[in-house]
Amino acid sequence: MISCLIIDNDNDTVQKIRTVGLDFMEITFNSIKEDQENALNIILKNVPQIIFINIESQTINILEFLYDISKYIEDKSSFVALASSKDKAFKAYQYEFSNFLLKPLSELSIRKSFLRYKKNHPNTINKTICLKSYKDYQYLNLQDILYLKADNNTTDFYMQDGRVIGAYKTLKTFENILPQSFLRIHKSFIINRDRITRINYGKSMCIVNNEFKIPFTKTFIANIDLINSSLSKNTMITLN
Repeated sequence: MISCLIIDNDNDTVQKIRTVGLDFMEITFNSIKEDQENALNIILKNVPQIIFINIESQTINILEFLYDISKYIEDKSSFVALASSKDKAFKAYQYEFSNFLLKPLSELSIRKSFLRYKKNHPNTINKTICLKSYKDYQYLNLQDILYLKADNNTTDFYMQDGRVIGAYKTLKTFENILPQSFLRIHKSFIINRDRITRINYGKSMCIVNNEFKIPFTKTFIANIDLINSSLSKNTMITLN
């Protein structure tokens, strides 16, 4: 998996990055506000591979921030600078950022950033997840997972071939580590966006693989909208 952290107070910017990110199933996302201490703590804890950051932030001293990260982390993250002025571009490249994106962000510029990272780091992309239980290691192909269902403090994986595989972890655990194509739509369900064949807003229901009816709730309606937007982009829509 490729982990991505977005540090920006602008919800519009964060949403645009996450929306484009839906097209990259191998990338997981986390976003936080511009708080230097909190951001540093999360980076040192999770070591994300890609970090989008607003270099015009009034609350983060970028030079000091980067210096602190370099003191404690050996593996260098790929930083992408976000700014509303081209004047900041030189500063970004001075700090050896991998890219500079001008606000308001375009879908193309965000997509190029992800593709550039993938091209320069071909060995970071995983297509499987490993479920470990004592000395038993079970490897699941991400594309074969239809959806996940919470079962108390365990989680069941529903597979393309009809198998149901249990894991001794909570649904929240997998919500945090699965790529962006897996989204939570209910307190008990995470679905594979690429396996959705129908979204019925009236009945608050998703159909997975033309067979399984998975409910969604208003709490997660933003994720449903993200899925619908992503699926619609490359679809010919016929209106009755």
